[in-house]
Amino acid sequence: MKKSELAAELFSQGFNCSQSVFAVFAEKYGISQELALKIGCGFGGGMRNAEICGAVSGAVMVISLRYGHSEGSDNDSKSLCYAKTKEFTEQFKAKNNSIICRDLLGIDIFKGDGMKIAGEKGLFQTACVDMIKSAVELLEELGY
Repeated sequence: MKKSELAAELFSQGFNCSQSVFAVFAEKYGISQELALKIGCGFGGGMRNAEICGAVSGAVMVISLRYGHSEGSDNDSKSLCYAKTKEFTEQFKAKNNSIICRDLLGIDIFKGDGMKIAGEKGLFQTACVDMIKSAVELLEELGY
């Protein structure tokens, strides 16, 4: 099964968008799927504020696992991680018109009846799954 399908399957099992993206790459970069699911939990739904899409946040965590620095003086790794993050977010935005949850869904799920309306419109099964697949596929295209 393709990573994008595995991520969509995780989402259908009750994990959020960030968890679903991060978890399918985590083991490749030395993090267990279980730990990745825990780490990614708070990033879903644009950090519970309809801000940065959780699928994007999950992807940035993957990028950070590969390129992030673990020594304060390692400015080369830090700069490379920042550049790779910018590359990903710009390409995701070009493909999907935004990296903001409420813009991608067309509704702020954390205001008023937004969550209910999004559910009634099936946005979690359509738009969210599309963003998860988009993030995973873009990561793969970029060599992750």
